[in-house]
Amino acid sequence: MTDQATKLRQLVTDKEPDVSEALKEAASPIAPPTLSGAREDTRVIAITSGKGGVGKTNLTVNLAIALGQKGHRVLVIDADLGMANVDVVLGSMSRHHLLNLLEDDVELDDVLIQGPYGIHYISGGSGIEKAQDFSYEDRQKLMHKLSGCGKLADIILVDTGAGLGKNVMDFILAADEVYLVTTPEPTALTDAYAVMKAYSMYATNKNIKLVVNRVYDEQESNDVVTKLQQTSEKFLKMPIGCLGYIYEDRSVASAVRNQKPFLVSQPKSVAAKCVIAMADTVLYGGRMTVKKGWRGFLQQIFNFSRV
Repeated sequence: MTDQATKLRQLVTDKEPDVSEALKEAASPIAPPTLSGAREDTRVIAITSGKGGVGKTNLTVNLAIALGQKGHRVLVIDADLGMANVDVVLGSMSRHHLLNLLEDDVELDDVLIQGPYGIHYISGGSGIEKAQDFSYEDRQKLMHKLSGCGKLADIILVDTGAGLGKNVMDFILAADEVYLVTTPEPTALTDAYAVMKAYSMYATNKNIKLVVNRVYDEQESNDVVTKLQQTSEKFLKMPIGCLGYIYEDRSVASAVRNQKPFLVSQPKSVAAKCVIAMADTVLYGGRMTVKKGWRGFLQQIFNFSRV
């Protein structure tokens, strides 16, 4: 049976991974950034992924809760337009969404939502048609109306869509920092590399870090990070950091079904411990380390089986 290490080794070869199809969607920005903070010390962090289903929104929401528990004002902007993923994870509903800001009579206060668990967020909207690329006028209007967010938060987390659509790249390139979420699966790694390549081509000030979700141990995360770092340095000439990892944990799936963040529903789970440790890394730097403990050991032994 081909093990994970073999699959990872195949990612780094003498030939650059083929991500040409994905890169066709990406384009450089042609207008000012869509996000602007009134305070220069407000951190704007885009959380993105190369493909859907890797846990990007779950991380965004739970990380926001963890940062809030540590005394920081956090605002989540759901920039995955039309999907309302943040609403779903929180079990919340919103009347207005981000695209409503393009309407002349809608202001920032109209779309800001005080959700559960201390979360303040702007919804991406549900049931709306897929947003077209923003025009220059759209960008200007969004930038003007969103500028007030800087007064409301110490940290703004932007949950982007997955992939390399133009609006996704706009949000990624406008952020101060980018957290790229992947899993150890080969398809997720290839799609993550596509994001890295587009980012390396268009970002002026490069600041991107990896988050490896659904790993069974820290070594598996280290393997993923090492291979992506080597690939990035070899083909893109771009250093890429690592924010941390999240262990495979069945409580996450249960939390999603119940529309309640796992940091709230299962605060002692191994996934919750990872996000709490990750929040410390976001705030203070350093290397993230998490001990699973006896409960985590039993959970992995009896609840999971490797493929």
